[in-house]
Amino acid sequence: MSKEIIPQEILESKILVFKGHKVMLDRDLAVLYGVETKALNRAVRRNKDRFPGDFMFKLNKSEACVFSRCHSGTLKRGGNIKYAPYVFTENGVAMLSSVLNSKRAVAVNIQIMRTFTKLRGLLSTHADLRRRLEDMEKKYDYQFKVVFDAIKSLIADPPPVKKIGFTAGT
Repeated sequence: MSKEIIPQEILESKILVFKGHKVMLDRDLAVLYGVETKALNRAVRRNKDRFPGDFMFKLNKSEACVFSRCHSGTLKRGGNIKYAPYVFTENGVAMLSSVLNSKRAVAVNIQIMRTFTKLRGLLSTHADLRRRLEDMEKKYDYQFKVVFDAIKSLIADPPPVKKIGFTAGT
């Protein structure tokens, strides 16, 4: 088995769900590949025919605000965006390996593809478990309702976490 260049947890944290698609931001991919974001985007623009709309798309200003990082407390959220980022779907990330011809890019790309596959497997297992639980619930009587409710709460998506700490009144 090959040695991982980047820890699996870091890769998993960089995969985001946006508009129902698992995507990665251009800036995160650039860091993983060890290139500048502008160099990655330049390589993509030079090979635009390899990146149709279902492989990669550019966020508009309001969408980009969701992913902005503000390092200064004086800027409003999204106020530091000069260029809207590109986001790459799994297919787009796979295509990047043909555009970025470095050993690191290929090795990182293999890791990213394995991570996408792992996440897809986890999601299908989760959905399968939920379906099987519903089938069992129909089969058994009311006595097991408490057990089924407890299991459902364990596999349900976690509730949104409230932020802790001081926030300025808006």
